[in-house]
Amino acid sequence: MKILLIRVSSLGDVLHNMPIVDDLHRHFNNAQIDWVVEEAYVNLVRLHPGVRNIIPFALRRWRKSLGAAETRQQMKHFYQQLRHEEYDLVLDTQGLFKTGLIMGITRLATGGKKVGLANGTEGSGYEGISRIFHNQSVAVDKRTHAVQRGRLVAAAASGYTVETPACFGLHTPEGSPAWLPDQPYVVFFHGTAGAAKKWARTHWITIAEELRRYALPILLPWGNATEKAEAEAMAAEMPNATVLPALSMLDATILAQSAALVIGVDTGLTHIAAAYETPTIEIYCASPKWKTEGNWSDKIINLGDQGTPPSPNDVKDAIKKLLIH
Repeated sequence: MKILLIRVSSLGDVLHNMPIVDDLHRHFNNAQIDWVVEEAYVNLVRLHPGVRNIIPFALRRWRKSLGAAETRQQMKHFYQQLRHEEYDLVLDTQGLFKTGLIMGITRLATGGKKVGLANGTEGSGYEGISRIFHNQSVAVDKRTHAVQRGRLVAAAASGYTVETPACFGLHTPEGSPAWLPDQPYVVFFHGTAGAAKKWARTHWITIAEELRRYALPILLPWGNATEKAEAEAMAAEMPNATVLPALSMLDATILAQSAALVIGVDTGLTHIAAAYETPTIEIYCASPKWKTEGNWSDKIINLGDQGTPPSPNDVKDAIKKLLIH
């Protein structure tokens, strides 16, 4: 049973696709699963032992140099990789024209089929034109959780039902970076795209003060110059906090997986911590909680919702629940 998953981006969405791999292996003992993903997330997908081959997609980079011979050669190689296998099942769980086009390029084995979404969920970037590449289009409720959405598409395509909690199946990353503390630590994933999704700096400072009671150092990662400046401003008012150096995708995953506690806004790295069932407090300020909340483990506490961010006292109570057993 040769299966191709197409979910190219973004970080959180790629992560939320992971339980499909475990579902398919549970129902098909002989499944060989390949995955098309943006090159930035290849190392994340590599952490799942159930994925046989990864086909990197570099559209973001190719767009910058479409006329270059090297770019054309890389695009040709991508096309050849897609055409190399005949698949029994191709799944597009993103529902964009570009992911549909990728699906259109793939080859099917006799009796094989291409399956994708019949509709988007609230606030998604779904593009209906993607349906022209499907043999079967699966409808989902407008408020289907990001993890459940892909699982339902795979289940409908394969003839089984989704009955078990989500299992992400990720291996523990290897390595221990020099900046990783020897003692237990807390991570604040404070940075995210869009100012409305951020939690107030004063709130983070209040929580840092609370964590001094637990004698836990705080690590502050960042992903760009703006987030680095914010981390430095936060650390200036947090005696127990350290600003980390620039991290690779793998290093950020080690950071999230190894923490004693992660507190973060609605962003991919917070969701990685939740996927590993690291004790995690997810803070929702401007995005709907129903869409991505960690609902597969009692080690995850989801606070706030769209337009109603949690208070520092809400987070303090969650810290007590997770750190005091």
